[in-house]
Amino acid sequence: MHTKMGCMVFLRYSSFLFIHVFFSIFSFCFSEAQVVPAVYMFGDSLVDVGNNNYLPLSIAKANHRHYGIDFPNQTPTGRFSNGNNAADFIAEKLGLPTSPPYLFLISKDNKNNVSFMDGVSFASAGAGIFDGTDQRYRQSIPVTKQVDYFESVNEEMTHEVGAPALLKHLSKSIFGVVIGSNDIFGYFDSPNLRKKSTPTQYVDSMLFSLKVQLQRLYDHGARKFEVVGVGALGCCPKFRLKNQTECFEEANYWSIQYNERLQSLLKEWQIENKDIRFSYFDTYAALTDLTQNPTSYGFAEVKAACCGLGELKAKAPCLPVSSLCPNRQDHIFWDQFHPTEAASRIFVDRIFNGPSTYTSPITLKQLVAA
Repeated sequence: MHTKMGCMVFLRYSSFLFIHVFFSIFSFCFSEAQVVPAVYMFGDSLVDVGNNNYLPLSIAKANHRHYGIDFPNQTPTGRFSNGNNAADFIAEKLGLPTSPPYLFLISKDNKNNVSFMDGVSFASAGAGIFDGTDQRYRQSIPVTKQVDYFESVNEEMTHEVGAPALLKHLSKSIFGVVIGSNDIFGYFDSPNLRKKSTPTQYVDSMLFSLKVQLQRLYDHGARKFEVVGVGALGCCPKFRLKNQTECFEEANYWSIQYNERLQSLLKEWQIENKDIRFSYFDTYAALTDLTQNPTSYGFAEVKAACCGLGELKAKAPCLPVSSLCPNRQDHIFWDQFHPTEAASRIFVDRIFNGPSTYTSPITLKQLVAA
């Protein structure tokens, strides 16, 4: 009898403990997801989730096969990927839906009343820090215009909830900034730009212009920034063609210089605005790790694109007539410039969790709690 009583007490205690632990974990996960009310994303094709679909003159669109082949229903969505991109995985880490494209939200295609308070993506393929970066693509939304759009959104949200509530909302939201690659691509693709300025002058101008836009976001309530540096641009399939399939080291050198100066800018900017919190992600180091140690991450192909034409499948963009690799999971690059879904997932894991080799001074996870 004592044994039965002991077993019953133990079972009751075990059940209570299980329920307590379950609800503790549930509450923790729920509260962590709720800490960030929204993501406001600014950037280029690495995080564009469909804005360019609404730019009538743009030829930088991922609205056709084979884009989205690994997305639900194999649907091309405007993402320059075979599936999800970094914006999707960042939202997933934060327990939020992906922030919808701004141009969709204000279009006639939007049949629902979606609040800007739930997050917005302003990112646009071909966009750069400089307004003229997209000449190759004819039309995109440069970061200056993206911030213009946010100012309009800010005004609408102020009318919706009032200034004090909006300031509190924005101070907890994450502002993602993924920009700069197209400016560097444009410099090395344009003899005219190279005649007008040295690489040092050009990079310094990029940083000066970017700081102006970051300050505009701060002045309108942004406080938590996830800033992503540029990758090893000379190692993307398109630029490898400049150097007989090996990395184009001049572009890589200036990618490093830009990233180093960007980190210094962010530290100085934080001193000027004490309540700023930021996490910087070293895409260059993360991409270099993948290309130098591919088998450690399940990759077999580090040079060629999965979707394209010609040598390295990099002679042309991913088009409906392009040949497609049979296994997207073993490629780092999806097309001439962009990572596969598999590579993007690894990058975002590091953005969120670190280690400090790639994120500084804190991770995105720590930024959420800051």
